[in-house]
Amino acid sequence: MKILLRNPRREIEMQGTRSVNRLLDDLDLNRESHLVIRNGTLVPGDALLADADEIEVRPVISGGSH
Repeated sequence: MKILLRNPRREIEMQGTRSVNRLLDDLDLNRESHLVIRNGTLVPGDALLADADEIEVRPVISGGSH
């Protein structure tokens, strides 16, 4: 699968089906701090990702009002 990581922006390839949670573990990223988008749709941690999927991993950005 092709994975686009943000902050810093980079692309990597990984082989094999895996869950979102496993992917984030393999990338050493915290689940609570990242959103995973498969083929344009936000997916939960237990969703399975396949080799043909295009994945984007974005950091969660929180803000507040002053």
